[in-house]
Amino acid sequence: MTTRSGTTEAAPVKGEGHEQLRQRGARQRQRSAARVSIIAAIGGLLFGFDTGVISGALLFVKKDLHAGSVAQEWIVSVLPLGAILGAILSGYLADRLSRKWTKVISGCVYVIGALGCAFAISIPMLIAFRFILGLSVGTASFVAPLYISEVSPPRIRGGLVSFNQLLITLGILLAYLVNFAFANVPDGWRWMLGVGAIPGAVLAIGMLTVPHTPRWLMEQGREDDARDVLKRLRGSDPDADIDKEIRDIRKAKEQENSTTLRDLLRPNIRPLIWIGIGLAVFQQFVGINTVIYYAPTILSKTGLTDNAAITQTVFVGVTNVVFTIVAVLLLDKVGRRMLLLIGTAGLTVAIVFLGVFFASPALQQHASYLALVALLVYIASFAVGLGPVFWLMISEIYPTGIRSKAMSVATVFNWAANFIVAGTFLTLISLISRQGTFFVFGGLGVLAFLFFVWRVPETKDKSLEQIQDELVGSHAGRSGRGGAGGDGGPAGRAS
Repeated sequence: MTTRSGTTEAAPVKGEGHEQLRQRGARQRQRSAARVSIIAAIGGLLFGFDTGVISGALLFVKKDLHAGSVAQEWIVSVLPLGAILGAILSGYLADRLSRKWTKVISGCVYVIGALGCAFAISIPMLIAFRFILGLSVGTASFVAPLYISEVSPPRIRGGLVSFNQLLITLGILLAYLVNFAFANVPDGWRWMLGVGAIPGAVLAIGMLTVPHTPRWLMEQGREDDARDVLKRLRGSDPDADIDKEIRDIRKAKEQENSTTLRDLLRPNIRPLIWIGIGLAVFQQFVGINTVIYYAPTILSKTGLTDNAAITQTVFVGVTNVVFTIVAVLLLDKVGRRMLLLIGTAGLTVAIVFLGVFFASPALQQHASYLALVALLVYIASFAVGLGPVFWLMISEIYPTGIRSKAMSVATVFNWAANFIVAGTFLTLISLISRQGTFFVFGGLGVLAFLFFVWRVPETKDKSLEQIQDELVGSHAGRSGRGGAGGDGGPAGRAS
């Protein structure tokens, strides 16, 4: 039978009451949205795999290709440099070609980059193909949360968008396991890097099976197609009101119909842009990718052999996955803001302790295991807070008409911060010592916590259109009138 919203509803089972029917429809809605979201989140797996795999491969690349500290920093940091360009391009491509086809292209580019790295015969060749990988990773890291947020029902959007972060952590864990598997194989680093072609191909093929997002279709004037996609995604959920979703999207589109980067500078949009940039920069400046990129290198400085250090990083990867699952389960219950603050406080304490550890010869000699403990606490805290919340928040807080461009800006800043941190870590250690470097990250963690308390709002249990109305206001499309989201509105302070 068909509901008033146009949703085709499965025939009720004999003896099934309204509440049972509602719950069955809700489960079907969640399964349908989850399947589409997991496929889109494979872009996150590419991000995580490449981030993690280079950490182990680097130990062998520096020997085989005779890479010094500067060469190692370029091998690591050229990927976020490519990702910056990928993020810039993806804002245009996601609007022009669609979210779906942008991710198909991203998967294909990743396959080329991974195979190129595997067959590299020199440091410049390896750097060049890692730049190509960066183009793909920068694009995928931006479009995945955008796509998922636009197909998800509000009540489970937090968990579904966080599939992207979950797949990032699974990619890191997979990379660590691949590093472990090929650590003792001749030219094992080539296999480590080449395996990445497999998830790249899976992303490209998988995205061919999912629909365009309803909001992108509405932007193209294809309302009937948008309605069909919503019917497909909402399934037999009797609580779904597709007519209302269509009206809300149409209203948001009418309120916010901007198409240029200049619109991001309007008074009622600027506070949201600063929130996104703050989340993006602090996510990297607390040092996360020094831990991911250089975890085996850090652990090897505690006296472990290269193989033992690679083995211990598997524990780091498992912790990352487990606590990201915790975040997925809690984001739609506890809220984004609370987890962000708890996680940031935890990782700050852990990174400061890591500095204390490396400043104390006694701890290094008699309690070397504490370095691993500190890394695990740091990773767990990041996984429940800044890891998923950054990508989730930037997919929620921006109005429909500028969402892809605003997310692109935040993603560019995220990768630029990643590039700065990854490209200077080893140099910073040589200048101010290992412990001094971790103390710097700890200080930045304190600044991040204060910024989040001051600026970041809560978006739990709200539709994208409701968030737009609350943060930007009903005058979003009128650049000269400020609206509710001006410097004094809810976008300019924590709600």
